Amino acid sequence: MKVKKKSRLRRVVRNILLSILSAFVIWIIFSNVMTTYELKKYPPIGEFVEVDGKNMHIYTKGEGDNTIVLLSGLGTTAPLLDFEPLINEMAKNHQVVVVEPFGYGWSDTTNKERTVENIVEETRAALKKSNIQGPFILMPHSISGIYSMYYANTYPEEVQAIIGIDPTLPQALEYFNESAPTIPNFLRYVAPTGIARLALYIDPESYLPITAEGTYSEENIKMTKAISAWKGYNKNVIAEANEIKNTIDKTVAMKFPSTMPVLLFTTKDDQVTEDGKNNVTFYETQLTPSTASKLVPLDGHHYLHWTRSEEMSKEVNEFTTSFATD
Repeated sequence: MKVKKKSRLRRVVRNILLSILSAFVIWIIFSNVMTTYELKKYPPIGEFVEVDGKNMHIYTKGEGDNTIVLLSGLGTTAPLLDFEPLINEMAKNHQVVVVEPFGYGWSDTTNKERTVENIVEETRAALKKSNIQGPFILMPHSISGIYSMYYANTYPEEVQAIIGIDPTLPQALEYFNESAPTIPNFLRYVAPTGIARLALYIDPESYLPITAEGTYSEENIKMTKAISAWKGYNKNVIAEANEIKNTIDKTVAMKFPSTMPVLLFTTKDDQVTEDGKNNVTFYETQLTPSTASKLVPLDGHHYLHWTRSEEMSKEVNEFTTSFATD
């Protein structure tokens, strides 16, 4: 009798495992079919340029004396869509460009290492291929602050000014005595296995901007969800995150060139460390001597452009006017 019970239990466990495996395979197939369908339904809004044999997506809007290049934060799956309210505001007075790095938005993924050198060179190549003329005003969000620091030091003749959106800068970890973050490599399978899509179905709000209804169009939200399913935690994002320590080691001795105007937006932070440090005190150490340089604390999320695009655009207009005559 005991032998029969054990045999029956094995069959039950085996059948359960086979059912789970079958469901998982079916889900992967379904997710990939949906991705194929969505890629046709939501074609790129901008244009593709070829960089290192891959397609990189670049978008331009507006006209003006200044060309502002928006650079996204780590893991922002759809940079162009994420920046849309800010683009619409700034494009009233400036030429605004969004370069979606490999692994983001409509751009391909790449097998090249996600080093600061490669990311900056790819961005430069995309701008040149699109015949977008510098010098540029780089406007980095979050991790792109480090890339902008490298860009401004390596090619100062190509960078007119820096406008940071709560940017990560090389000396921040040392200033706050923190360690560089890492992401488990197994998460690179989240998108290809359809887990990212499943997570979106379960909790879509976690993948969308936190802002008032109507700030982003329904079409924008649908596309953001779709791209998050295609690109969430893909291999390029994971590699970029795990390269942060090396990136900081390469740039920690850098400062923005002293003559370069720098405007930094940051979140108002009432929390102060025991030794009196917070975001504001750190960014004050990063401003240059230019009379145009300025720090602007704002209420809001780390993604300040979700809720403060109008205020930020006004500050940008004043900033660009001030250093034009500086």
